Amino acid sequence: MQEIGLIVYPGFQALGLSMSATFELANSIIGRPVYGITLLSEEGGLVMTSAGFAVNTEPFDDRRFDTLLVLGDNVIPPITDRMVDYLRDAHAMTRRLGSICTGAHVLAQAGLLDGRRATTHWCHSRELQRAYPSIKVEEDRIFINDGSIWTAAGMSACVDLSLALVEKDLGEETARMVSKQLVVYHRRAGGQSQFSVMQELSPKSDRIQVVLTYARQHLNQDLSVECLADIAHMSPRQFSRVFTAETGQSPAKAVEHLRVESARIMMEVGSHTVDSVAREVGFGDQERMRRAFIRAFGQPPQVFRRASRH
Repeated sequence: MQEIGLIVYPGFQALGLSMSATFELANSIIGRPVYGITLLSEEGGLVMTSAGFAVNTEPFDDRRFDTLLVLGDNVIPPITDRMVDYLRDAHAMTRRLGSICTGAHVLAQAGLLDGRRATTHWCHSRELQRAYPSIKVEEDRIFINDGSIWTAAGMSACVDLSLALVEKDLGEETARMVSKQLVVYHRRAGGQSQFSVMQELSPKSDRIQVVLTYARQHLNQDLSVECLADIAHMSPRQFSRVFTAETGQSPAKAVEHLRVESARIMMEVGSHTVDSVAREVGFGDQERMRRAFIRAFGQPPQVFRRASRH
């Protein structure tokens, strides 16, 4: 049986516990106890959640686990020396380590994310990158697997991560059956964005918002800097400067993200061919769209098509 330890601390976000249902249902579907789940904390005993209720836990000791996952918090969690030492020691004896949401900061403090790709809740990702520059933080990913380390975004991404772990262990069909029982989508690809492009850009001025709205509604038309600058009634040079200052992205990058997001949705919910999607959203051909998907999600569009068909 694979022993899974969920590491908690005072004030942790209780939603992370929901992933235990994934492992419980996997046991039921397989018909035997594949997974055992233990809640762990430094001292053991009752640990209070951010919601105000407590859960019972076992203390850190030399017990070996197949998988250890650090749960997240609504804020950056307290990181103690004992927590760091425990994770460092466990790294050599555990098949995989992971984190949910701000739990990534705990793994980072232990040095387990150095030189790796990782993600966390989007609103804490830039703080993680500033504090630990050796990590390649990818703020728009649902979850990331880099070697033996798994990191997930915030809140409900814990379910996506647990389904991915079950699929890795027991196969795609079992994970799909679990997702049906949970009434959740199988599978939000690890590279899927945590939030919409329009929400991410959130320009400050109405004229840049008008440009973005126009771009989203005319994806298969010319969306060059010159065209968008004309919509904003600005010179191309001034428009590029203002757009980048307000959104944090160049106009070309923002347009690509809008096209990729629209293409992903069409691939997931429709029966369009890859070629027709590429034309509809303005990429023009499959190869340009494939390269854009790799840049955005780390996966080609066919991955999303296969997931939607399943």
